[in-house]
Amino acid sequence: MLEMLLPFIIGLVVIGGFVALGPFYLVREQSVAIIERFGRYHKTSKAGVHLRIPLGVDNIATRIQLRMLQSENVVETKTKDNVFVALNVATQYRVSDTDVTAAYYKLMEPEVQIKSYIEDALRSSVPQLTLDELFEKKDQIALEVQQQVAEEMAGYGYIIVKTLITRVEPDAEVKQAMNEINAAQRKRVAAQELAEADKIKIVTAAEAEAEKDRLHGVGIAQQRRAIVDGLAESIEELKNSHVGLSEDQIMAILLTNQYLDTLNTFAANGNQTLFLPSGPSAVDDIRTQMLSALTAAGTTSPAVERTHDLDQVEGE
Repeated sequence: MLEMLLPFIIGLVVIGGFVALGPFYLVREQSVAIIERFGRYHKTSKAGVHLRIPLGVDNIATRIQLRMLQSENVVETKTKDNVFVALNVATQYRVSDTDVTAAYYKLMEPEVQIKSYIEDALRSSVPQLTLDELFEKKDQIALEVQQQVAEEMAGYGYIIVKTLITRVEPDAEVKQAMNEINAAQRKRVAAQELAEADKIKIVTAAEAEAEKDRLHGVGIAQQRRAIVDGLAESIEELKNSHVGLSEDQIMAILLTNQYLDTLNTFAANGNQTLFLPSGPSAVDDIRTQMLSALTAAGTTSPAVERTHDLDQVEGE
């Protein structure tokens, strides 16, 4: 059985050796192959099928990826105000298409080298800033670090595409203190907003009360004006009807009726006790007081004013 399989195995070995050491080789997309001839750099082969001298003359030294790579590391340092912080840094980089040989022959571990440059740049810039400034300017710091590291890595055939500071983590005690300060600030702002809301309510209520009083006063003035106008119209109607009464008598009758209507209104509103003047001249006193009040309000008609003047003359 083994004797039957031996030729088949030998054939596979020969074919594999021919493929490995044969003249043709394949380079995949987004990669290049470094070809060495007798141990020295010969050429860089890009994507596609290529021909080489077999039997160990031309060898594929390495295959290099041209795709984007990413490195992530944590850098611990101290700020200007003596706060220890941990910075999470993400860096995107790739091999330069035009400098592949430098990337292969000059640098063994590019990711380690990039991390070293980033740590050095951050430990030089962060101690110049306070913690608050670090939070505010972290994007600017990341850009400066990117430019500095890109300049250093360009000599090794690498391009730094992007550098980001993804997280700034202060020391645990400092972080707790910051949380307490932020909570106190939020409470203070909330208290101020509540006080402002109460102030607005008080001012609004005061303005509403003032407007209510103003409208109430306007209503009273309009009511008084309507009474005076009604009295004036009644006087004119009675004078024109030739009832044989003087203007003073007409005015006395109308004011007495107005007085009695007022008493009825008080009674209708549930007022059961009224203090009224007594004596023979009570009605005249009330009439005189009503005329004085109407005159003081400045809303009397000419007829009412004349009646009031007659009363003053009679009193004298």
